[in-house]
Amino acid sequence: MGKRKRLAADAMKQERSEVAFAKLTNVPSSPRKMRLVADMIRGKEVFRALGILKFSNKEAAARVEKLLRSAIANWEAKNETKAEAGQLYIQTIFVDPAPMLKRLRPAPQGRGYRIRKRANHVTLIVDTIQSTQN
Repeated sequence: MGKRKRLAADAMKQERSEVAFAKLTNVPSSPRKMRLVADMIRGKEVFRALGILKFSNKEAAARVEKLLRSAIANWEAKNETKAEAGQLYIQTIFVDPAPMLKRLRPAPQGRGYRIRKRANHVTLIVDTIQSTQN
């Protein structure tokens, strides 16, 4: 690894160590369905977002709720304090497509129709409200 690349890698590593985030990979639902849930909570305060997810009737909401609890726990571990109401908010949440599983379904006259079983990756970053106002 060259010197410039190592410096860039070290800077990225340092930046990542200051941010509390959680990742959910290879979720077996389409990215479009997961983005609907992500859009509901983007930019909200974390405890309000947990309430929204708890009472949402979408299946993806339960997975995102668990991911959000994990991100909050990661923030608490990094800062060695308990998260209080109104202190944390969801800075970033994004959904990326994961590799598709391609399957064949039998079709009439000996043909086969392709089925694409989609999956996604979700990344959630939480931050304190005070750090953005400085």
